[in-house]
Amino acid sequence: MTTLIGVCPRRRFAALLLLLFCFVSTAAAATPEEAARGLLQRLLPQQADQFTLESIPKDAGRNVFEIESVDGQIVVRGSDGVAIASGVNWYLKYFCKCHVSWCGDQLRLPDPLPTVTEKIRRPSPHKYRYCFNFCTFSYTLAYWDWPQWERMIDWLALQGINMPLSVTGQEAIWYKVYRDLGLSDEAIDQFLVGPGYLGFGWMGCIDGWGGPLPASWIDGHLRLQKKIVARQRELGMLPVLQGFTGHVPAALGEVFPQAKLRRLRPWCGFPPTHFVDPQDPLFRRIGKMFIEEQTRQFGTDHLYAADTFIEMPPLDDNPEFLATMGGAVYEAMRAGDDAAIWVMQGWIFVNAPEFWKPPQAKALFGSVPDDRLVLLDLAGEARPVWPETEAFYGKPWIWCIVQNYGGVVSLHGGLPQIARNLDAALTSPKRGKMSGIGLINEGLGCNAIVYDFLTDMTWRSEVPELDDWIGQYVQRRYGRSPPAVDQAWRLLAESVYAEPDRTSSVVCARPTFDSKAKWMPTAPPYDPAKLVRAWQKLLQGAGDLQGVDTYRFDLVNVTRQVLGDYAGVLHHRMVDAYRTRQRRTLTETSGRFLQLIRDLDQLVGTRRELLLGKWIADAKRWATNEDEKRLYEWNARNMVTLWGPRDSILHEYAHKQWSGLLGGFYLPRWKMFFDRLDESLAAGKPFDADAFEAAVLDWEVDWTHGTEPFSADPQGAAVAVARRLWTDYGAEVLSGKK
Repeated sequence: MTTLIGVCPRRRFAALLLLLFCFVSTAAAATPEEAARGLLQRLLPQQADQFTLESIPKDAGRNVFEIESVDGQIVVRGSDGVAIASGVNWYLKYFCKCHVSWCGDQLRLPDPLPTVTEKIRRPSPHKYRYCFNFCTFSYTLAYWDWPQWERMIDWLALQGINMPLSVTGQEAIWYKVYRDLGLSDEAIDQFLVGPGYLGFGWMGCIDGWGGPLPASWIDGHLRLQKKIVARQRELGMLPVLQGFTGHVPAALGEVFPQAKLRRLRPWCGFPPTHFVDPQDPLFRRIGKMFIEEQTRQFGTDHLYAADTFIEMPPLDDNPEFLATMGGAVYEAMRAGDDAAIWVMQGWIFVNAPEFWKPPQAKALFGSVPDDRLVLLDLAGEARPVWPETEAFYGKPWIWCIVQNYGGVVSLHGGLPQIARNLDAALTSPKRGKMSGIGLINEGLGCNAIVYDFLTDMTWRSEVPELDDWIGQYVQRRYGRSPPAVDQAWRLLAESVYAEPDRTSSVVCARPTFDSKAKWMPTAPPYDPAKLVRAWQKLLQGAGDLQGVDTYRFDLVNVTRQVLGDYAGVLHHRMVDAYRTRQRRTLTETSGRFLQLIRDLDQLVGTRRELLLGKWIADAKRWATNEDEKRLYEWNARNMVTLWGPRDSILHEYAHKQWSGLLGGFYLPRWKMFFDRLDESLAAGKPFDADAFEAAVLDWEVDWTHGTEPFSADPQGAAVAVARRLWTDYGAEVLSGKK
């Protein structure tokens, strides 16, 4: 590779790509036991040698694990690496009271390890256990490197996931295909989106935004994806790769002037994208080229994701056209892989139910053989679609939860709805070909209990009683459950975790008098008093639990939610003070509001999971020069603020209560607002909302292009900060004053 230094970047990329395309790995794949052993050694290096791992056949075609004690060893058997890892996790959860999550681990195992007195055998009732949304690859996974992916794949296996969406690195495949079709590098650059927005480019929503993608990014992520799918397959997972949706560069029309290109409806204010008419032979040709090239690079398990109309309903609702479209997508996959199975998100029914009536849906689905299309019912906790579509008109389908739109930092999850709706699906004689369950989160979020509950169902045929399950969860989350902490979680279950939709704080809203700004439903849909009492009870457990990482995360998270809600109370007071022209009260209240933001910034800054600096640092580490650093940092900043151009209607959709973003973005933005309100009162003139909007938009655009540093490492002691904030705010929020 050093011989290519000094060569034109695009030519260097082409040469590197050619070398990679010619490379064939000769390394032997790990056995299921070896793959699971590697996971176990990464997870429990001190105790790994106390486990014996073995392979067993499937149970009537279903994945299965067994756990028993034999001669002082914990013997875990499974039908593949995922099943073995799931058996290990089941033992850790239900015998050792331990917990592995994205929001802290609690792995204080008993010594000696508990004995399994009676052998456990658990087959999974689900053929497919799915994970990820295309959006996750922008809102959470955008800048991950191999150590982060390795940790994620381990977590997937422990939770029983065997069907992950695996679409990293496909930019290299598209680059190769479109160059082979005669497009210039410049035309491809104008098509491929920037690294923070790839998920939305893959879904056909946008072209070019945030780019162009540097050659080093494309090369690095090609190599990363090879490692990802290799590890997933070693463990027995079936990676879902990309399929051709019909979405193409507009410049394709210049290379193929006779081609029939159609424009989709604009998505969220972005220019319309183009797709090839399904009746044009070019559709099948491109799809075949893509699948074949992707297979050469990444192999295949014959599962391909494609969502042509995810949030852009077609202009033509003629069932005949939709049948042709569906058939074309499938046939393009089959042209490159005769065993292809189309995996499709059922979000179209939630996003545009007025378009996707039974004739349209039946036409689309009916164009594909029953065993070659799998539907994902995305929002099972809030809006299950299977009852409205006769269980997707006979196609196999997977019951999922979407949870955490935009990857926001929010306590929510709808546990009662998950339990009730999943049970309804599992027990209904009308469930049709229900074939699995899944997590389709837009972002990974910070609600470990929701993920734990859903993935616990991968090895259960019946939904457990929720109250009992929560009690067990608290035990393993912290290793023990002091009475006050158990009471705190009962209150959380009755408040934030009884709500399926994300909640937000007015702190993150673009400053306004309207506390219900777009994407900002700031009135809590639960009883705030219960959440405040949960905070109080959780703090009472600090004496026993302050050394437990999972406790510290949850304490920060609950404290953050309480204060974020209380900001709405202060906002209401501020608006009232301005409208009644009480300048002194406005000054006092706005000062209190700004101090609350500073306090929130310090609080969440104690957690690595809640740092803007970490997000930006992860983005910049992919850079090979200063220009790339600036591009990646701008992508990272823009996504969590403007989400697009200056006039983007998606601004704040992916907002984050992160340290650095709170103090470095939301705080100065609110201060600008308060200063202008004070100036209007002092001058006796009305507040000029339009002038402020223009000024704040200019400021936001400048901020996204900034390079000021933010800490990528946590600072301070979480419990000490939470205790101080209780002293400062507890009496106020507990009193419920408005």
